[in-house]
Amino acid sequence: MLDRSMVDAKTRPEAGPAMPVSESIRARLVESGQRFHANDNISAVLREGELEALRREVAERMQGVLSALVIDTAADHNTAETAKRVAKMFVDEVFAGRYRPAPELTTFPNVSHLNELMIVGPITVRSACSHHLCPIMGRVWIGVLPNASSELIGLSKYARLTDWIMSRPQIQEEAVVMLADELEARIRPDGLAVVMEADHFCMHWRGIKDDQSVMTNSVMRGAFQTKSDLRREFLSLRRTARD
Repeated sequence: MLDRSMVDAKTRPEAGPAMPVSESIRARLVESGQRFHANDNISAVLREGELEALRREVAERMQGVLSALVIDTAADHNTAETAKRVAKMFVDEVFAGRYRPAPELTTFPNVSHLNELMIVGPITVRSACSHHLCPIMGRVWIGVLPNASSELIGLSKYARLTDWIMSRPQIQEEAVVMLADELEARIRPDGLAVVMEADHFCMHWRGIKDDQSVMTNSVMRGAFQTKSDLRREFLSLRRTARD
């Protein structure tokens, strides 16, 4: 009987080049119909070991960007490891909200039937503009009007959830809506308010180079939309905390 292990290697079909991990992830996303815009979270389709492989692929491609910018990374000791550092920064840090699942948020019942305004903030925000990948640095204030059936979360959990939402390429107008949606789904309050104030380095660092402009926007839900006195109280207390 012929021992297949002895067959000449030349008669075996050669395996093609391995598909980049980014293409494998993208194919899975397309097959499942899941959107993968810059500010989407894609952690549900990632498999074990793929983040490490993605980090290596990003480093290889970043090395190509540096070469295209005519930077001699072989002779320049300052940029010799830049591609690896940038890849680690994007995948593990500034864009981690794309690749990591939502933080665990332990909730507890509103046994005291709290129904007065609660304000959390300022929470420091660090994000990146999805247009130029320039930093967005700012602060967020969150107002919650709970009811007897609301779920309550610990103070630090607001900051963890905010960081998860912001740690991906964003535009501020969409970021505050995403944060409000996540909080509303978890807490189920009678009212929710989110205000974000931030500096955009796509204006400070490039283009018009105006370092004085600050963008502020808000999302009001439930009682904050219908009760002007509640909205005024939140905005007044937020201004006091800001100043």
